[in-house]
Formats: sequence, C-alpha cells, structure tokens
Amino acid sequence: MKLKISTILFMILPNFILAQSQEAVTIGLDQKIDKAFKPFSDFVSNVVFFEVFNGAPFVIVLLVFSALFFTFYFGFPNIKYFGKAIGVVRGKYDHVDNSSSLNSDLAIDGDIKDTISDESKEGEVTHFQALATAVSGTVGNGNIAGVALAIALGGPGATFWMIVCGLLGMSTKFVECTLGVQYRDIGEDGTVYGGPMYYLSKGLKEKGFTILGKITAVLFAIFCIGGSFGGGNAAQSNQATIVIKDLLGLNSSSAGAIIGVVLALLVGVIIIGGIKRIASVTEKIVPFMAVLYLLACLYIIVLNFSLVDDAFSLIITQAFNPKAIGVGGIIGVLLVGFKRAAFSNEAGAGSASIAHSAVKTKYSASEGLVALLEPFIDTVVICTMTALVIIIFNFGGAFEYGGTNGTVLIDGVAYEGAGITSMAFAEYIPYSNVFLTIAVVLFAVSTMISWSYYGLQSWKYLFGRGKAADLTYKILFLVFVVIGAAASMNSIWAFSDAMIFAMVFPNMIGLFFLFPVVKKQLARYLNAIDKEKS
Repeated sequence: MKLKISTILFMILPNFILAQSQEAVTIGLDQKIDKAFKPFSDFVSNVVFFEVFNGAPFVIVLLVFSALFFTFYFGFPNIKYFGKAIGVVRGKYDHVDNSSSLNSDLAIDGDIKDTISDESKEGEVTHFQALATAVSGTVGNGNIAGVALAIALGGPGATFWMIVCGLLGMSTKFVECTLGVQYRDIGEDGTVYGGPMYYLSKGLKEKGFTILGKITAVLFAIFCIGGSFGGGNAAQSNQATIVIKDLLGLNSSSAGAIIGVVLALLVGVIIIGGIKRIASVTEKIVPFMAVLYLLACLYIIVLNFSLVDDAFSLIITQAFNPKAIGVGGIIGVLLVGFKRAAFSNEAGAGSASIAHSAVKTKYSASEGLVALLEPFIDTVVICTMTALVIIIFNFGGAFEYGGTNGTVLIDGVAYEGAGITSMAFAEYIPYSNVFLTIAVVLFAVSTMISWSYYGLQSWKYLFGRGKAADLTYKILFLVFVVIGAAASMNSIWAFSDAMIFAMVFPNMIGLFFLFPVVKKQLARYLNAIDKEKS
C-alpha cells in the first residue's frame, strides 16, 4: 500500500506540473503559481490559528504555557545547565559516553550496564554535527525576514516578546530532544530514525495509550511533511528569490520560477546524500554564515553605539505600550513576537528532535542539553541583533511601524521581509546588498537541506523506508522550492506558519505524557558525570 501511494504520486506530479506550466504562459508563471496556491494557504492558516480569547490563537497560548511549565518543572534548565550544554558540544564530557566502567546502578527503566555500553555505538553524527544540523534548520530566513516582518507589524516591542519566547523555548527544546534520542529507532544498517513520530508511538504505548500514540504520531508526520514543504522550504526559497531579484534587477513574470529551479537543483544535489552529507555540509555552512552575519550586525551596532540604549529602551517600553498602528495593544504585539520567534526557533514543534536523534550517545539527556542552546543562538542572539539593526536604521523615520501584512514604504517603494533588512544594511555597509543576498541564500539553502531530512523521516514513517518512497518525497520537496520562489510572500508565510504550528498540537501531547521520562534521563546523565569526576 505504501509503495502504491508513492508510485501514484510520482506518476501524477509531473503531469500536474506540466499542465500548470502550460496554462501559466499567458499570465506569467509566477502569478499563476501564486493564484493556485493562495486559496489552499489561506484555508490551512485559518484552521490552525483558531482563536480562543482576545484574538489569541490557541496554539500560541499552548506554546507559552507549556514552555513556562517545563521551565519551572525542571528548575530553569535554560539557566542552570547552560554552561554544561556548552561543555557537551565542546566534547568536555565525551569520556562519559565512551567510558566502559559503568556501574549497573546508573541504569534505569530496565537498562543494564552492557546495554548502555552498546548504545554508545548507535547514532550517525557527533553532538556538534547534530547541533549544527538542527541550528541550520532553525537559523534561517526567519532570523532575517521573520524579524523584519515582526517589527514591521508589531513595532520594536515585538522584539522583547521574541526574546522571552526564545528563553522559555530553551526548556521545551530540552524536553523534546531528550525524548527524540530516548525513543529513536536504529535500522539494521545503523541508520537512525527518530523524532516525535517515535516518542509519540513508543512512549505513549509504554503509558498504555497505544491508539492515541499511533494517531498523534501519524498526525505529526503529516504536519511535519507540510512544515518541510512550507517553513523549511517554500518560505526560504521565497526570501532568497526576493533578494536575488532585487540584486539583479529582475522583473520578469517568470523570474521567481527560474530562480526556484536553480535553487532546487542545488538543494537536490545535497539532500541525495542523507543525514551524513547534510551534517557535513551544515557543520561548515552554519558557523560560517552565522559568524559572518553577526559580524555585519555587530559592525552596524558598534557604528551606532550611542543609539543602542535608545533601541533597547524602545524595545522594552513598546512591549507593554505599543505604538505600531493596528497591532492591537499589548496582546497584539506579544502575539506577533511569539509567533515569529516560535516560527524561527521551532521550540515546541518537535522538528529539531529529528536531527538530534541521530547523535552518537548513550545518554539521551546529553543531547537534550545540547538542544537547549538552539533557541538561545537563534532567537536571543541572532534575532535580537537583526532587530537592533532595523530599529537603529528606523530612528531616521525610514518607515512607519504597523505596515499592512508586514509591507512598509521606504522612499515611496514597498519593501517586505528580507527587503527591509537589506535596506537597513545598505544604510551602513557599502555593497551590503551583495553580502545580504549571499547570507540569505546560505541561510535558505542550509535550512532547506536540514528540513528535507525532517520531512523525509516523517515520510518514511508514513510510507515506508523504500527507495521509491524516498524519491517521491525528494521530488515533491524540490517542487516546493520552485513554488516558494514563485508565489507571493503573504501566501507562502501564511502556509508556512500554519504547517509549523500545526506540529505543535500532537507534539505537546507527547511532551506532557512523557516529561517524567526526561527527568529520569537527566538524573542518569548527571549521575554519570559525577561518578566520572569522582
């Protein structure tokens, strides 16, 4: 059955694309793709973001209160274990994983000494590679375009709530990534299969909720595939296309689709190699692009150092007394900030646990600690730096906060997303449009290749681990690179937000059933470290 479904999709897709392309000739390929995609995007967005009170979507409320709960339950792990998390990434505690002198009293939940020793051989990537792969999936154009969108809509105050969301999200990320490693599957060839699909199905079965586990695992897999096509793909190619078109001055009605095809070819070459090739690429690209981008931000901030305190003052005051037109008061700006931060760092969505599951370790909590660094890097550091650059730039009154759909007018020209950030950079750095174009494209490509792995793992969970299923998914993924490049920003981001946040619903069920397991695994890892020290 699984093979038949993937085969049918593989046969239908090329014919559908051909028909759409032929019909689009008369009105422009980009416009036709956008016209076909928008109704579906709007429908999905309306379903996922249903409101419960004061215009607050239930999914945002769920994320906020869940993050608060995990932060208090684990005793502020985002602060308490921050230094230890860095130590794990640096390899400071590798000897604990490699040690063969383990005592049986370290084992819990039925594990024994010999079993634990064998677990150290499982996995495909190092702690650093797993972090780099996961960070490359979260550090993307949400940090450039998403921050600009948040500030354009909600004003400087949205930055404050983004930072709060990032700090709280560290605790959620710790929980879900610990569970990802704890319940992963190891194939006969050593390939790792992990993520919410597995801790939902296996973990809830342990608790006696077998049917609920199966249903939520399938739902998550479906939503994750959608997320890989949306936020992890189409939204990235969309923003990359915007800056490329601006740089090259392309106005053709089919320019987006053409750029999308080129990006699809580039991504396709990389994703064929699986997680090992993805990890080897991302561990090089992510540190390089992140450092380069942060240095550029830091240069602008230092250049305008006298305005930094004013920028932070504006961020704090407008978080509680927003001035942006149409933002809807403090609840409105809070929702804008949390929505963009959660989209950027994906804490609560469960996606990153798929990458972290591939790590070589016998202590699941060790990778949970590594994972809590993600929201800090992504949101607290990179998003805040971007926000400071845009706010400092706008002290000169370049645009008015509260633009419709995140679009603002600068010198009479409409800008959105990465275009706003590009204008801010251009004010202080010569030829920054070239630099930012490269940065946006690198962010986009690294995010797409990481999310292709997330989506593929979910696809395999639903349709099996055969080659036909793999090929079908990868073709569909590359098609969405082209769709994202051609469609409008509003349509793409509405769909992308909906797919990312839809993953939260089934994932949170798993987290609330299984967080006691995380507490036990954390104690197990910390005890192992203490015993090695003694």
